[in-house]
Amino acid sequence: MNQDIRAAAVAGTWYPAEGDRLVREVDAYLEAAEGTPPVADLVALIAPHAGLMYSGPVAAHAYRQLLNRPIETIVLVGPSHFAAFDGVALYARGGFDSPCGVARIDESFARQLLAATPVVHEDRGPHRREHSLEMQMPFLRRVAPESAIVPLLIGHQTEETARALGDALGSLARDRSTILIASTDLSHYENAAIAHRLDAVVLEHVRSFDPDGLQSSLQKNPRHACGGGPTVAVMRAARALGATQSTVLYYGDSGDVSGDKSSVVGYMAAVMSRQ
Repeated sequence: MNQDIRAAAVAGTWYPAEGDRLVREVDAYLEAAEGTPPVADLVALIAPHAGLMYSGPVAAHAYRQLLNRPIETIVLVGPSHFAAFDGVALYARGGFDSPCGVARIDESFARQLLAATPVVHEDRGPHRREHSLEMQMPFLRRVAPESAIVPLLIGHQTEETARALGDALGSLARDRSTILIASTDLSHYENAAIAHRLDAVVLEHVRSFDPDGLQSSLQKNPRHACGGGPTVAVMRAARALGATQSTVLYYGDSGDVSGDKSSVVGYMAAVMSRQ
C-alpha cells in the first residue's frame, strides 16, 4: 500500500472488514434514520465513534444530512485516545483506507491550515491506532464518496487548543462545499441513569449553541464527553462560519443495543446550520 495511505486499524473488530457486508450494515442504519428531516444550510455535524453496531444507529441520523449534497471537503476533528501530545495532529497527505475504498486527503486545505495556526502540526503517529476518525469512514464512504477529508486529532484537550483550532477552521472553511464534523462519545461506563444526567449537560449546551458553556462544563467534569475539545472547536468554527442554529437529532446509549443498562456509553447526533 502507498505509504501515504493510512491503513484501517479497527476493520474486522469495530466494524466489518468485508466491503459488501459493511455497506449493508451502514445502509440499514441510514434507512432506519430516514425520519430525520434534512437541514437546509448545513455547516457542521457531531457524530459518535464507538463500535458500529452500538453507535451506528445514532450516527446515521447525522450522516443522512450529507446525502445528495455537493460536498468537496469534510474536516474531521476527533480526540486522541492513545497518544498524548500538545496541540492538533494533522494527517496532511495521502488518504484513509477502508473496506469501502480510500478517502483522499485535501492536501491544499491541509497546507492552509498548517500555515494558519501553530496549534496544528503534521504528525501521522497519533493517527495509526486511533479509531475516533476511522469510525466515520464507513458512513462517509457511503454518503459522500467523492469528498476529500482533512483528519485532525486533538491531544491534550485544553481550552486554548480548542479555541485556536476553532478560530482557524472558522477562517478557512468559508466555502459552503466544506463541512465540519466533530467526533465524540459522551459519558462512559456509568449506569444509564447517571449517564443520562451527565449527557444531558452536553445535550443542553449543544442545543443552546453554547461552546463556551460546554468548555466550562468539561473543565469541571471531563467525564461528560471524550471528544469535548473537538466538539467545542467545531461549534466555535461553525459559529464563525455563520451557523445560527444547533439541533440534537438523536440521543442514545450502548444499552439500547446490548440491553445492558448497568454500564453504558452515551451517543449523540447533532447538526449546526445557517437559518
